Amino acid sequence: MKAKKNAIEFLYITIATVIVAASVFFFLVPSQVSVGSISGLAIVLSNFLPLSVSALTMIMNVGLLIVGFLLIGREFGIKTVYTSILLPVVMGIFEKVFPNNQSMTGDQTLDTICYCVFVSIGLAMLFNRNASSGGLDIVAKLLNKFFRMELGKAMSFAGMAVALSSALVYDKKTLILSILGTYFNGLVLDHCIFGSTIKKRVCIISQKEKEIRDFILYEMHSGATLYKAYGAYTGNEHTEINTIVDKNEYMKLINFVTKVDPKAFVTVYAVTEMMYQPKVIQK
Repeated sequence: MKAKKNAIEFLYITIATVIVAASVFFFLVPSQVSVGSISGLAIVLSNFLPLSVSALTMIMNVGLLIVGFLLIGREFGIKTVYTSILLPVVMGIFEKVFPNNQSMTGDQTLDTICYCVFVSIGLAMLFNRNASSGGLDIVAKLLNKFFRMELGKAMSFAGMAVALSSALVYDKKTLILSILGTYFNGLVLDHCIFGSTIKKRVCIISQKEKEIRDFILYEMHSGATLYKAYGAYTGNEHTEINTIVDKNEYMKLINFVTKVDPKAFVTVYAVTEMMYQPKVIQK
């Protein structure tokens, strides 16, 4: 059972890595835009060194890979060893199969936009499995772990220096696209990650408190916290129900509340992270 689970996990990671490699090869390389990533830096360095983009990506990944293995952890390191090797290998295969790779859109700006969208999907898949494609992803993961920086912003921060490196080789338009592409890539990455994992905190004050509480506990099989609240004007005591739900549960809960008490007072907050430290009872 465990072997099957691991096989599915690495198949998922493989698909995500192929998406990243395809994004780099078919959109980033033809556009020559250096969106903040090791692959982007490799594109710039390929103008100075007699090595392919895939070879430069492999070389630069090794140093950062060691840092990630030591500081982030064994699980992250093992998965990223696999993806760091697989990424340049897949890119190398693309280089052999498509030796005369040209822009698929015929427009540098569109290439940059397509790269940001597709690579962010692949990176989000990897991050959600505690993995990375290597390179600057490791730097972003370090910033996320030690400084609580959102992954998208961490990617933008780590990649901005790489984007600026395009000034050494390309024109002003390419430099501007590199900077904007790096920033946009971070925004899309945040959306891809949190768009699927974001939860909602729902606070409800209702005369039908028991019915709503029982629905949350026994129909939704979820938890809730009760607070005593007092109206500032009337001084009347109310019970506020607080619960955390996902997107589907949220719609189910709201439909029920609207049905049993249309006059219920409901407030909703977005929740992107939850932390829970269980209490240890000492004997």
